[in-house]
Amino acid sequence: MITVTEDIFRLTKAFTISRGTKTEARVLTVRISRGGVSGWGECVPYARYGETLDSVRDQIEGLQGGITRHDLQSALPAGAARNAVDCALWDLEAKQAGRRVWDLAGLPAPGPVLTAYTLSLAPPVEMRMAAAENAHRPILKIKLGTPDDMPRLEAVRQGAPRSRIIIDANEGWTPEVYTDLAPHLLLLGVELVEQPLPAGQDDMLAEIARPVPVCADESCFDRASLAGLPGKYDVVNLKLDKTGGLTEALLARDLARQMGLKVMVGCMVGSSLAMAPAVLLAQGAGWTDLDAPLLLAEDRPDPIHYDAEGVHPPDAGLWG
Repeated sequence: MITVTEDIFRLTKAFTISRGTKTEARVLTVRISRGGVSGWGECVPYARYGETLDSVRDQIEGLQGGITRHDLQSALPAGAARNAVDCALWDLEAKQAGRRVWDLAGLPAPGPVLTAYTLSLAPPVEMRMAAAENAHRPILKIKLGTPDDMPRLEAVRQGAPRSRIIIDANEGWTPEVYTDLAPHLLLLGVELVEQPLPAGQDDMLAEIARPVPVCADESCFDRASLAGLPGKYDVVNLKLDKTGGLTEALLARDLARQMGLKVMVGCMVGSSLAMAPAVLLAQGAGWTDLDAPLLLAEDRPDPIHYDAEGVHPPDAGLWG
């Protein structure tokens, strides 16, 4: 039996990117029960990809109750719906077998992974204050994506002079804005730029200098999307809600590396249940951005643990 419920998690403060602001995380929780055992997973439907809570719920509820992970890969396209079901099936299989997911998947036992902490888009003075409050964190991810982002970047560097910095423009720049900013990024110690140009309008990245590695986010979903990325991008950001679950994500990670692309593992704004399988994917990644639970005012029982080592693998009480 497959059941779908909507859960809402309040954020500690408003979270802003170039496309808008949110004050809560609205997620769908999938539970699959068979023979007295239940597994669960979570997804975050994303309007940017044409998803709504209702449309994703309809996709999930249209599945056969006895579907397998193998059949799921062709039953649903890559996206949030398949992700929640895929992760619920992994959890179910682990509980039925009395083993951890990484053991079932033939993966080494995971360890903690250093994760970035995200600063949302705001006026420079506010971003400087936010950077100063989080200057103890080793990696800060800055949400940008406007024509006048240089003062914001400078403000963050002033507030956190020793932190590593990565930037996420969320498709908000033009080639002209990116070309103007690019030389300054190295000087300010930026080590990665995510999706500077809109997906589908990013061919220019193959023709202009990329002094800092450029990461595909909205331009990258699953294995099928990787073919057009080399030459334009240096890194791919794999998110379970884009790949359609851990099953495809592991395959996409391996293929990306074979193609010479480095890997970042990211997330939507969800709970610890969504981060749990992503921590397995993030083992050995060049960059990890699985900080969403740190932005929440409330979380799941048995939440993911964060400390100076980063984000830790989930306890069995949470997932897997």
